[in-house]
Amino acid sequence: MSKVLTTNQLRRIPRYLSYLRTLSASNVSYVSCQQIAKSLSLNEEQVRKDIALVSKVNGVPNKGRNIEILIKDIESTLGIDNVNNAILVGVGSLGTALLNYKGFLNYGLQIIGAFDKDINLVGKTINGIMVYDINEVDLVLKKLKAPIGIITVPSNNANEVANLLVKAGIEAIWNFAPTQINVSDDVIVTNIDMAANLATLSHKLYLKHRKIEKENM
Repeated sequence: MSKVLTTNQLRRIPRYLSYLRTLSASNVSYVSCQQIAKSLSLNEEQVRKDIALVSKVNGVPNKGRNIEILIKDIESTLGIDNVNNAILVGVGSLGTALLNYKGFLNYGLQIIGAFDKDINLVGKTINGIMVYDINEVDLVLKKLKAPIGIITVPSNNANEVANLLVKAGIEAIWNFAPTQINVSDDVIVTNIDMAANLATLSHKLYLKHRKIEKENM
């Protein structure tokens, strides 16, 4: 049976995976939950519960869990043990940066095509990825067979693009546009709200400075 992870677990568990990969690259063979918790500044009991959920084998006394096996278990639980193909719409500054990012494969994502309406971009390749005319998305997606669409267009075009992608067969959307998109319930949507994240960061920085000011009064 597939494991259903909570939102908080989906935030923590990829951090475990990144940490485990770092240990593996350093030729470390075993790790304990205590070590993971301490290194990532997390609650040890919380880490134990998370690892017990994703791990198929028990740890070895006084050694911990085999790192290579644990990495495979986490990759399987997150669904990134196989690569999912994706296309991107909106080859502006953000879109270009994402096309040039080489870390997506570590988490099971490979961008295999891009789309834009700018005729000066259509036909070019960025990091080996062809840019197609957005008006040809139906035809091209039939060949690419990508289930994931990444949206990096301005907010006023985001929902129109989302509808085009869904009509063309996209099953999941990773939305970077600064707006919520509305599509049918059977389409998976994840919104990246940079404005909200920046506001949170700024507010916390403001509170920190206020605290320092009060302490120095």
